[in-house]
Amino acid sequence: MFAVIKTGGKQYSVTAGDIITVMALDGAPGDSVTFNEVLMLAGDGAAKIGAPIIQGAVVKGEIAEQARSPKTIAFKKRRRQNSKRKRGHRQDLTRVKITAVEG
Repeated sequence: MFAVIKTGGKQYSVTAGDIITVMALDGAPGDSVTFNEVLMLAGDGAAKIGAPIIQGAVVKGEIAEQARSPKTIAFKKRRRQNSKRKRGHRQDLTRVKITAVEG
C-alpha cells in the first residue's frame, strides 16, 4: 500500500519502510511523527483519492535524523557597475522513516 502525503508545501509518495527528506520538523531522532494530510491511498483494491484529503487516513513515521542541505550560492553581479553580492544558504531538513500507512 502506498500513499501520497503533503508536508512542508510539497507532496511525497510513500510506502512503509521508505526514508524521505522533508522540510524541517520539530523533534529529535527517534521521535514519532504523524502525517494527517493524506491526499491519496492505493494498493489493495481501488485507489482512494481525497477531496482534498482522506478523512481518517494516517501515515506514521519516525525521525531518523536532522540534517542540512548542501550550500546553495546566490551570486548577483551588475556588469560595469563594480557591484556584486554573494550569499550562501543551507536549508534545514529532516529525514523521516515511514513506519506505517493506515487508511
